[in-house]
Amino acid sequence: MSFREPVLVFDIETIPDLDGGRRLMDLEGLGDTETWSLMRSRRLAERGTEFMPAHLQRVVAISVALRSGDTFKCWSIGDESAEEGELIQRFFDGVEKYRPVLVSWNGGGFDLPVLQYRALIHGCTAPRYWDTGYLDREAKWDNYLARYQFRHTDLMDVLALYSGRQNAPLTEIAVLLGFPGKLGMDGSKVFEAHRKGDLAGIRAYCETDVLNTWLVYLRFELMRGRLSHEEHQQEEERVRAFLDANPAPHWAEFAEAWVG
Repeated sequence: MSFREPVLVFDIETIPDLDGGRRLMDLEGLGDTETWSLMRSRRLAERGTEFMPAHLQRVVAISVALRSGDTFKCWSIGDESAEEGELIQRFFDGVEKYRPVLVSWNGGGFDLPVLQYRALIHGCTAPRYWDTGYLDREAKWDNYLARYQFRHTDLMDVLALYSGRQNAPLTEIAVLLGFPGKLGMDGSKVFEAHRKGDLAGIRAYCETDVLNTWLVYLRFELMRGRLSHEEHQQEEERVRAFLDANPAPHWAEFAEAWVG
């Protein structure tokens, strides 16, 4: 069975934008440690959290899974030396090339706003992503920006019926369905890992989040009748084949933890 159109699952990992914080708070000349301390203190005083707003999140990893034709693959965009602007442009280039169904967990609440602000900062272009009928008349009714359409399917938002009151963590839903969920890292540890230079670990963690999201999406497609039970089983077997063919440590750990 092949999906009728490409599906691209995505996830990003971010750290506080210290350079941006220096500019906004007039902290030029201060080192990273002092800058972060002041940014954190201000954010805690204003909002009671140290989590930075979307425009002050610097993207350090973008991982995707692409289901197209009869193929499935999951990877991180670019290499570890790629700059933020390159990662973001390459992500939107993929949207431009495939015009896929985008799938995320909280992508509408976090990932896409971050990517949009940071694309603006870096001068990235994304015409098909932003199109609501100007370039393609069909996009008026089938675009990435409308909350209640499925061209971008934010699973967290959809499953909570867009209310926000019943939002669930990806890892808990994944585990309830028999999938691995978080393995060894979570979003709160990314900044520390980046400070230690462990970008490989961040990218591996981001990839496992993407694969969890894809497996949840398959169950969602089964639930709404777009996959039969046989087709759903075939798609899960395709994922297992991917894991068998990619014996990197995080994929081996994922395969071992997948109890379903």
